Amino acid sequence: MLMLRSPLQPQEITDEIRARFDTRDEAAALADPSRITAVATKGDIGLPADLMARLPALQMIAVYGVGVDRIDLDQARDREIAVTTTPGVLTDAVAEHALALLLSAARRIVAGDAHVRTGAWAKAKLDLGFGLKGKTVGILGYGRIGRRIAELARGFGMTVIYSDLAAVPDEEAGYRATPEALARDADVLIVAAAGGDGTNGLVGADVLRALGPDGMLINVARGSIVDEEALISALGNGDVGGAALDVFQDEPSPRHEIMDLPNTIVTPHVSSATTDARRAMGRLVIDNLAAFFDGRPLVTPLEVKK
Repeated sequence: MLMLRSPLQPQEITDEIRARFDTRDEAAALADPSRITAVATKGDIGLPADLMARLPALQMIAVYGVGVDRIDLDQARDREIAVTTTPGVLTDAVAEHALALLLSAARRIVAGDAHVRTGAWAKAKLDLGFGLKGKTVGILGYGRIGRRIAELARGFGMTVIYSDLAAVPDEEAGYRATPEALARDADVLIVAAAGGDGTNGLVGADVLRALGPDGMLINVARGSIVDEEALISALGNGDVGGAALDVFQDEPSPRHEIMDLPNTIVTPHVSSATTDARRAMGRLVIDNLAAFFDGRPLVTPLEVKK
């Protein structure tokens, strides 16, 4: 039996899951937890340790997304519970959103929209933005999404530098060993790293100071990676020029201090929210569930490391 923690988009995906598999919503599933052998969940809600522990027959977790920071991977490993994600199919959408946020900030799209709608245009000119050509973008996290962001940024004439666990062959010149060094050499810092204990608060006060008063922070990864106290302080006192954020530490209720700052742009964790990407993500969830229930090898299993 499958426990579906949340409906998946588009609706056709949820409808197919219910039609093909013996599916229960969470409340119904927990009325008889011993029958649940698989869970389908979204990356932003995961499967916490206490809930996983209540499912003694659990053998497989299918994640709609690539984030697994809200899955108890230690318990999954110890209990030999397989975990699948949806890699690759959301790469373009997330990278495009990162560039959309960058363009919105650079060209003052959100401020310009308000400037026209409120009638301010008749009274004053909108403040100037900045162009992307010739600027340096630092990408924190150089996996599939980070590299796609790099490709798009180069198309705008930007210089790309990056930081990850190690330098990428043939791109050694752009490698920076630490987030602080990356920020120091960048005009724009885009966060595309994985969430989890290893990256909590990785972008803190030192990194933000290194980015500087003309620098722009973009986050399309996980809210936990950015120290929000440090960010609010840096934005408020001018240590950083601005931020465009799709993710937050507290979702869906981000801190009002972030929203109240005039030099921020915010979106509701929608970087992968295109019909094409979400349909492809859903299909991969279905394919992994079908493989599990049919006793076939999983399509995109995650290697759960110690």
